[in-house]
Amino acid sequence: MLRTIIDFRQDGQGDWVAVLDCGHRQHVRHRPPFIARPWVEDAAGREAHLGTRLDCPLCDRMEWPDALAAYARTPEFDQDTVPRGLVSSHTTKTGVWARIHVLEGRMLYHVEAPVDRRMRLEAPATGIVVPEVSHHVEPQGPVRFFVEFFGLARD
Repeated sequence: MLRTIIDFRQDGQGDWVAVLDCGHRQHVRHRPPFIARPWVEDAAGREAHLGTRLDCPLCDRMEWPDALAAYARTPEFDQDTVPRGLVSSHTTKTGVWARIHVLEGRMLYHVEAPVDRRMRLEAPATGIVVPEVSHHVEPQGPVRFFVEFFGLARD
């Protein structure tokens, strides 16, 4: 899944790492002939690449980034009070991750794009919501759950 470069940092060995808007980090080395990224070796080149997009395989695998902080949560919902928006296709905004916490019962969690995944969340269970990825939930009988939202922690 393509993500936007928002910053660059150096790792402990001095290699450059792109900070992506999803919260993941990805090495951007210049190692010809295998990897040709001469722009990463100077500040102007890195600056010119801010805002460009890189493929993030960690988002494809729905892996939770380390650099997130919780900032909001919904009230608890049940099968009768679940908002219409959660049972129809929707996405979170850029950089917004979420966790669906199923406290009682079970629900189906459909991740629609870019891959079609269907997960059965049975209490106690947590589903991961990836930024900008279409999804919806489907209560399966009596259920109680809430959604917790996360964004990039400030360094």
